[in-house]
This record gives sequence, structure tokens and C-alpha cells, in this order.
Amino acid sequence: MRKLLLIALASLPLSAEPKIDNVLIRMVPPGVTSLVGANMTGMKATAFYKKLVEQQRMPQVDTFAAETGFDPRRDVRELLYAGTPQGGVLLARGHFQITKTSAKLKLVRHGVYNIWTQPPSEKESTIAGFCVLDNTLAVAGELKAIEAALDEWATKGAHKSAQPLLALGKGIAPATQLWGISTGFATFLASTLPKGPGRGGIDFSKIFTGMKSSWFQSDFSSGLRIDLHGITATDADATSLRDMARGLIGFGRLNSPENQPELLKLWDGITADQTGASITIKVDIAPALLDRLVQMLSGPANRAVAVR
Repeated sequence: MRKLLLIALASLPLSAEPKIDNVLIRMVPPGVTSLVGANMTGMKATAFYKKLVEQQRMPQVDTFAAETGFDPRRDVRELLYAGTPQGGVLLARGHFQITKTSAKLKLVRHGVYNIWTQPPSEKESTIAGFCVLDNTLAVAGELKAIEAALDEWATKGAHKSAQPLLALGKGIAPATQLWGISTGFATFLASTLPKGPGRGGIDFSKIFTGMKSSWFQSDFSSGLRIDLHGITATDADATSLRDMARGLIGFGRLNSPENQPELLKLWDGITADQTGASITIKVDIAPALLDRLVQMLSGPANRAVAVR
């Protein structure tokens, strides 16, 4: 009987959550509403990353690298984005050796830390900057969010700000290369996804604005696989979002030129299902279609979003 019990317990699905660097988790500010993590070491080895990032021209990143001697495409091994009421902050582990700073940057002292800031543009009202704590740890983002992360880092305590969100993402595989968890109608996903009218006029960001909470995980090892799960306020809301997602997929198929049959295969790799108040969207793109997907994501209408 005892042996049977042990076998039964062993067969139960184990809860999981994304694996996060134990230093980065200690810097997540209080009140966090969104977390997005990226294992850059794993991602940089994939064909998708090489096609989407390494082969794309990014003038702003090139300029930043030339001015500071730090290239985030090369020098980062793990990233953790935290969305907070104070703004967004990007926490990073890697190899940071800032050799110089641009004359355009202004030094702001926060406790014992140096934060290098840049003046906001005409279209922005918030001040952004970055802080290198040591040669393995750095933060960047909106000034108030950076200060909140530094305050959390300096505080003695359990550093459990991320735990409520992580509890929502128990289905995320620990080894996943890119993942995200969000509450508050998934504002992070809605604001950062490419928006229409892009190629084909597809605006998937609309789907996420109706979610109370959501999480996703992505695997780039072979082609592209994404699992996204969202919870809405009611079953009817989930049904509406599912129908919207299916409608967008169908619209994409209808707008695929007859002389480009590979686009139909791409849209066939996207499905949307619903159970109760839950909605699930799955993306499964074969390696042979990566070039076409990268071309869509890198279209003129979406480049500004990618750079931002």
C-alpha cells in the first residue's frame, strides 16, 4: 500500500515556476504588476534570435554601445523586467564594463549609487537611465522605478515582492527561455506587442486588454512555440476574447496572398481555445517558416515598437 501511494504521488504533475537569478529576484520592487524574464544565454543560441536580432539594424543600440562600451546584445546573460506603479525597470545579469559615458547623460545620486539619466524626448515626460552596481549587475528603466529597485536591493528582508505574481505562473517551465506574468488586464503584453495596422492589419494587443491576469512561455529551440494563458472576469469575456483571437487568425489567413502559401501555414500554427473564464492561445511555427515570421515582425510598422 505504501509503495502504491509513493507511485501515485510521483505520478502527480509537479508545480513549476520560471527559474530566476537569485540576485535579480531580490531587486524586484514592491507593487510589481508584471514580470518578464529572458534567459539570454539560451536565446542567443537559437536561430530565431539570430534572425530577429543579430541580423537587424538597431541604430539606437549601436550608438549606446559606441558611447558606453556596453552592448546589451552581447553582454547580458539574464534579464528580468518588472512593471510597477513607479514605471518599468529592467534588471540584468551579465558582464558590465562601462568604459565611458556620453556627455548627454546626467549623473543622479541615489544613496551610494550612481544613476546615469538622459533627458526625456519631446514625446516622453519620464526620465530614464541606468545604474551599474558592479560588473555583473545593472538596472535600467524609468528613474523612479530604478530608485525603487535600488531601495529594495538595499533593504534587509525576505524580498518577496515577486511571489504573488510567480504564484500565478505555476505552469511555466523552469527552463523556458522567455516568459511573462501580468495582472491588471495584462497591460504589459497589450502595450508592447506589435500593433496594427501592420502587415495584414493584425492587432493582437487588443486580445490582452480584456484579461485580469495572464502568463506566457516561449521556446525558441526549434522554430517558435508560445503558450499563453489568460483569466478573464467572466466566462462570457473569455468567449469574446477567444472569438476575437480566432477572427484575427482568420483575417490573417484571408489576407495571405495566393502566391505566398507559406503564410497560410504560419497562420495554421496559431490556435485559440477557451474553458470557462480561461483562454489559451498557442503558437507553433516550424523552423522552415522562421524567415517569413521574422519578416512580418520586422515590417516598417513594427520597427518602432521593436526599437522602443
